[in-house]
Amino acid sequence: MFSSHNHGGQLRRFSQTFGIPLADWLDVSTGISPWAYPLPPVPTACWQRLPESDDGLASVAAEYYGSPYLLPVNGSQEAIKLLPQCFPSNRRVGIISPAYHSHQHAWAAQGHTVQALNPAQVERALPALDVLVVVNPTNPTAQHYSSETLRHWQQTLAQHGGCLVVDEAFMDVTPTQSLIIPEPQSGLVVLRSVGKFFGLAGVRLGFVWAEIPLLQAIAALQGDWSVSHPARWAGQQALADRAWQQQQRCRLVLAGERLHTSLQRYYGDAVQSTPLFGYLPSPHAAEIHQALAAQGILTRLFTEPAALRFGLPATEQDWLRLEQGIQSCQP
Repeated sequence: MFSSHNHGGQLRRFSQTFGIPLADWLDVSTGISPWAYPLPPVPTACWQRLPESDDGLASVAAEYYGSPYLLPVNGSQEAIKLLPQCFPSNRRVGIISPAYHSHQHAWAAQGHTVQALNPAQVERALPALDVLVVVNPTNPTAQHYSSETLRHWQQTLAQHGGCLVVDEAFMDVTPTQSLIIPEPQSGLVVLRSVGKFFGLAGVRLGFVWAEIPLLQAIAALQGDWSVSHPARWAGQQALADRAWQQQQRCRLVLAGERLHTSLQRYYGDAVQSTPLFGYLPSPHAAEIHQALAAQGILTRLFTEPAALRFGLPATEQDWLRLEQGIQSCQP
């Protein structure tokens, strides 16, 4: 079966390449929490009946995100794909890069003119842009943008009818820094993901926060029953459990600090991190990636620019294995 998508994971491919059984790998190639929300058994009705939009997910999501202006989507990936189709043709789109690659592919596939920008270029580029896409915090670089900076960019774009799109897939650890407020704002779109923080990537659930006309435009492009019944049910359980969410935030912050300290010990101040992953730009990224993979440790390799992403180990044994693996790669 053919697939052109390249994300973290892909463990079966590496297992075959290196001749190491799947069960023997330590996979730290994604930014997904290794501690998943403990879902109870899925009710049989979720498998037997088609999903319904008035099942309670909307109210639970509104409470969690702080606004009812939300559209559930089949992972934020679906929103990334459909959003460019809701804009007039040949928009001028700036994307702060490097960033999650699907944004660039989605806008370019719809015929929009896409320009990669570094953060220092944004201010000067804003008057010529129709859309600015920011991943905050950025996957994979761990760059964080303040709410003040983002709102300034939004207001500058709004002066000529432009739009700021903020992908907050990794924002759940620091929810007070989200741009979502009770009422939507003109020229502002925020994407959220349930997969990363809750460790439920396989559920395929995300949300778009925006003004109603744009939400309606995206909904019109969705397939029937885009979000499955089990996914809607799982989302309700996870988004409603405030006690677990607080525990998860504390656990991820501590683990993120540990990962940052560990990577910095070997690679110095070049290391950047969020609570869910660390980022190492290095001209030797491919060599390190290969050396770790030969030991059954999978990281995510990036080539433009050369860099590695390290996710969180789940257990103390995994932490020790990662440390020993990195140490063995030192010159």
